[in-house]
Amino acid sequence: MENRSVAENAQEADMQYLVTMTTQVPAGVSEAEVDEVRARESVRSGELIAAGHLLRLWRPPLQPGEWRTLGLFEAADEVQLEEVLASMPLRIWRHDEVTPLTPHSNDPASPTPLHLDWTEYFTTFTLTIPEGADSEARLEAEASSTRSLAAEGKLVRLWRLPSGQALGLWQSDDAEELQKVLDTLPLAEWLQTDLVPLTTHPSDPAHATPAA
Repeated sequence: MENRSVAENAQEADMQYLVTMTTQVPAGVSEAEVDEVRARESVRSGELIAAGHLLRLWRPPLQPGEWRTLGLFEAADEVQLEEVLASMPLRIWRHDEVTPLTPHSNDPASPTPLHLDWTEYFTTFTLTIPEGADSEARLEAEASSTRSLAAEGKLVRLWRLPSGQALGLWQSDDAEELQKVLDTLPLAEWLQTDLVPLTTHPSDPAHATPAA
């Protein structure tokens, strides 16, 4: 039998995906049926958490009548991710928008521990470097700054989006405090920043109550 190298035998690292899940319940569906499907969804979410596929869940800002959830998932590829999403009971009424994520070079070495009494935020950074600007020193300072902010508990994760933008997960007492933090970034004057406050989802594994 031909020997296989360690690299060939090693399992490739799973991908992470941000999934925007928008649910629209058809007219005529009873409240009892909705409650039953949501209960099964909660059970299935727990199974996906245990399997390592569902990492986080959040509620974004919602308009009256909206039913939308943001989820951080992990899967080998988009085929497996679709299998995971299709297994969730609410999928019968739900549309999923999938965004693949790759680690940013300034992503903390390990996810920053959550402060459960703080608010989490997503930031989308669009970097525009002025023509002729010497950016190398600022980029190095930015990397140092993000490491410091992770150590302070402010920066939780940082990913690269397919568009080339950066997606950050932050936590802070409030939006005003976080904005002051973002204004200190060495690249701040070259960044366009979109800030989205997040609220706790009842099935978020980070806020789950440990079993007794």
